[in-house]
Amino acid sequence: MNEHIVYLALGSNLDNRLANLKQAVSALSPQMEVKAKSDVYETLPWGYEDQPKFLNQVIKAKTYLAPEPLVKHIKRLEITLGRKVSFQNGPRLIDIDILFYDDLVLNTSSLVIPHPRLHERGFVLMPLMDIDPDLVHPVNKKSVREMIALSDTQGIEKFGS
Repeated sequence: MNEHIVYLALGSNLDNRLANLKQAVSALSPQMEVKAKSDVYETLPWGYEDQPKFLNQVIKAKTYLAPEPLVKHIKRLEITLGRKVSFQNGPRLIDIDILFYDDLVLNTSSLVIPHPRLHERGFVLMPLMDIDPDLVHPVNKKSVREMIALSDTQGIEKFGS
């Protein structure tokens, strides 16, 4: 059984946001073994701004699942954890996105890896910096440290600090 390293972005801006993130992390196993967790950051909404602030976190995990079964597993988890159908960038109880899967580059109708907009999202890059600042994006060949220097991190603060 092959093991893969994945990086997941978690976000929540409804109800008890911190509890939602913790519950999502707990629900990842047994299909994923969490290897590292970033700090939690509070961030302004992105895309659609008329909604509560988000809490965001990035997780590094080991999994035996291939990319397509992994995304199906994650979408099932989101529904189990209470996510309801909404509009793009709208409020949500939990959101889990695959950022990286090993150094795989994949572009299908149902899945794009690495996440297509991660390089422009400070709310993903800041927590990713906590875990792996030297991780290199397999497409643009920039490290997390280099990408964050080019992104907007205004309004992103460690939660609870």
